[in-house]
Amino acid sequence: MADCSSGRVETIYRTRDPVINLRIGVSLQRVTPTALFTQHVLQPALQQGQDRIEMTTFDIPASGEMTSSFRTHDQEEVVLGWQEKLFSQFEIDLFKNQQACQSPLDFQYHNEILSLQETEERKNFRIFTYTDFDRYTSMKEYSQTMTTSAKEDRSYLTERMSHIRCRRQERRITEGKIPHSRMITWAPNEEFVRNNHVVNNPVQTMYIMGDLGPYGKLGKRENEYVLCTIKVDSNGVLAVKPDFSGSKSAYRKGTKPCEYLHDVVHGGSRVCNEQRIETEGEKKELWLYTINNASITVQKDDQDREKNLFKDLYDRHKEYLNTLVGEEFEIPPLGALKLFVNGEIVSAEGYEYDNLYVQFFLELPDNWFCPSQQQLSGVTQTCSTKVEGRENVAYFSHPFNFEMTLRSDNQPEGFLPQWPVLYFGVQSCDFWLRYRVEGYGYIRIPDSPGSYTLTCQTWRPILPGTSEMYRFFVGGLLELEDMTYIRTPSTFKGERLSRFGFRTETAGTVTIKFHCMQQCRTFLDSSMARKRSQNVLERMGGLTHQASLHSVLAAFERAQQRMHEARENLSKDLLHSSTSASLDPE
Repeated sequence: MADCSSGRVETIYRTRDPVINLRIGVSLQRVTPTALFTQHVLQPALQQGQDRIEMTTFDIPASGEMTSSFRTHDQEEVVLGWQEKLFSQFEIDLFKNQQACQSPLDFQYHNEILSLQETEERKNFRIFTYTDFDRYTSMKEYSQTMTTSAKEDRSYLTERMSHIRCRRQERRITEGKIPHSRMITWAPNEEFVRNNHVVNNPVQTMYIMGDLGPYGKLGKRENEYVLCTIKVDSNGVLAVKPDFSGSKSAYRKGTKPCEYLHDVVHGGSRVCNEQRIETEGEKKELWLYTINNASITVQKDDQDREKNLFKDLYDRHKEYLNTLVGEEFEIPPLGALKLFVNGEIVSAEGYEYDNLYVQFFLELPDNWFCPSQQQLSGVTQTCSTKVEGRENVAYFSHPFNFEMTLRSDNQPEGFLPQWPVLYFGVQSCDFWLRYRVEGYGYIRIPDSPGSYTLTCQTWRPILPGTSEMYRFFVGGLLELEDMTYIRTPSTFKGERLSRFGFRTETAGTVTIKFHCMQQCRTFLDSSMARKRSQNVLERMGGLTHQASLHSVLAAFERAQQRMHEARENLSKDLLHSSTSASLDPE
């Protein structure tokens, strides 16, 4: 077999329509033996005795004139559908014998060939196809090379990649029969691997072939030539090699038909609409063929209907997404402030033992609420320390997030709410599973929106005597039952809290990042902010942009007033000095 399209340009198309609607028109026609063509073109130049051979125009009759002078099977026109099977004479001779059939696909071809012979409805003789299901397609992909050289050596990578099948293998099942196939193949050969391996991006392939054998000798494999190769993947990408004849084609070396040779040599700009095949062997012949897109053009009404259908589909999908996400942000109710905190426990350093982890929880004061599914506590992973400078540092990079709401309704005028506090304790665990408390600390959540990186100094409780020796050998020892005792216990209701006799020791430090965002209706309505300037939300400091803007404007007005007063005083001083100079007798 020969591939006449190996040196031609492959064109890529993108389509959203189903590939089943693709129709391809193929026209094949014998022109003349190549020997007569060469003699007719070169003989005038040799008779003139010229040193340089000039190519002349060889006028080929129009297709209508060629039809009357050509014998049967010299020309043929066929319109094909996508993956439509047209049998060659070789396949007819092979599959009409039932003993040559092995696979379910072979038996299906056998039945189709018998029905064709009974009805005598065969529409092709020289033009035939190999579909994505045929064995030829798999062998063609395996035998592909990177160059046109016959001496090309296949590398190890090429051999291994050739086993990967880049097409979708869909096996046809004979009607009324169930193929007897094994579910597990214990010893697969190379051909089995090539035919059954599937990759993520399947590609379907179709070959349009031509049997260019002499009269009465159709059906030989050496006379089969590839006219066109068409590939379609699952993303709607269509690859045609060579391109359709009706398209604006690029220059293809060695594929200009003889009727355009004169114009090409002399700088003409005519576009080639046909492809040329020169057969191999002793009796060389010249064939011309065209590949056209014969798909039915969509009517304007159907095209508009399809656009409206896609538009409705996209609109419904957009509405579905809007129902899931929502069209706008959720606005908190009046008199409420929402606080969103995205934080990260960055590191801990300066502690005595290794393998550290941090336990933390958030305390919500009065008038603060959070969603029921919100978790206000957590623990980091255990992290080993590394020496940086003079300290041992453990990097956690553990994220956390909180969502809280402050309600200030029905509160007295002088009421100032407390802000949430993050408590944490650093602990260690060694190889013998001895747990030790390394330090306690707390950080108040920043009351202004923005990004913050805070470092907290921690401490741990100690006892006099042998407590440190006990901690070294056994672990454990002192631990706070209520972690809020670090600051002010949540159960404390008195006026004074005494920690006399409670001994502690300074420990390492913990670094935490905060990214705070606040949401309140007061931020959106400036008039409401001015009317409720005495509200508790306005006295928190840094909670509204309006308050900072008013303070800047007031400071600017005061500075401007002082500048006017300074100018007036300066003019008065200048006037007084000039008057004194005029009264001076000197």
